[in-house]
Amino acid sequence: MLLFTMSHIVSDGWSMGILVREFGALYRAYTAGEPSPLEKLPIQYADFAVWQREWLKGEELERELEYWRKQLAGMPDLGLPTDHPRPVKPSYRGARQHFVIERELTENLRALSQREGATLFMTLLTAFQAMLYRYSWQEDIPVATGIANRNRHEIEHLIGFFINMLVLRTDLSGNPTFTELLARVREVAFGAYAHQDVPFDLLVGKLRPERHLSRTPLFQVVFMLLNAPQATLELPGVTLAPFKIESEVTHFDLTMSMEETPQGLAGDLEYDTDLFEAKTIVEMLKNYTILLEAMVERPEQRVLEIPLHLAEESYSAPDFNLQSIPAEKMLEHEPFPV
Repeated sequence: MLLFTMSHIVSDGWSMGILVREFGALYRAYTAGEPSPLEKLPIQYADFAVWQREWLKGEELERELEYWRKQLAGMPDLGLPTDHPRPVKPSYRGARQHFVIERELTENLRALSQREGATLFMTLLTAFQAMLYRYSWQEDIPVATGIANRNRHEIEHLIGFFINMLVLRTDLSGNPTFTELLARVREVAFGAYAHQDVPFDLLVGKLRPERHLSRTPLFQVVFMLLNAPQATLELPGVTLAPFKIESEVTHFDLTMSMEETPQGLAGDLEYDTDLFEAKTIVEMLKNYTILLEAMVERPEQRVLEIPLHLAEESYSAPDFNLQSIPAEKMLEHEPFPV
């Protein structure tokens, strides 16, 4: 077994693909008695750090901060119902539930995204925020996502910590249709992408939100579509197979991460076991799949018209029509293994 342990202080997910690719190149060269085939890097991570500090200050920094001040002003914490009271201090104990979105639905979601001028990430996030709305009945939904932040060719091949966290705050008021909500998510995402350069820790320091030991500042839920390039490791004379390591640590209430595979979208919903039971997470994934199916079948349907698996005590919403999609059709869906 070959195990690499890399601190997030010095690397990110994109860096792992670089590491695997360069390790493979060096292994093949050295076993053949050849010199390193890797070209000398034109810059190092320290060069990027110096450049970022020199550029992101003064008027430029103030312009970036002004956007986030307006975008995040008055933003509430996400009030999801939990199975257990939130502890005063988190233990960071977590678990994860794997799920698969079948290939046909994945392709339909991709086609919907193209018709609406959105990315697949935006479409998947739309359904995720709609699900959080249905659980919390909160119309102001903040969800964070990680962005590669490698927007210059010179840094694409550097190992380092470039990723930044962006808070995507979406307004779900007015019981929007899926297409209306997707348009709102798209606008929020484009605005965040245009102001992605402020490091999250610097943003927190400048905005100074109210802090609590029991939760992270500005967001408690994360959604990610992983698309960093990953190299396949092929070595001469060695047969390789991946070994999955299960993590029992989480830093947020919920973290949904997805990636595209030949079989469709595969993902994990990581959760804080101080707050949620496994059965609640399985229910969430069923509801998320129901919402994705509804988006594809009837994108003009309103978010509150979709019947979901929700506990009676959390299902006190304004009056709305549940007849648009037959409940028996939705309740029979089991499109992922649990």
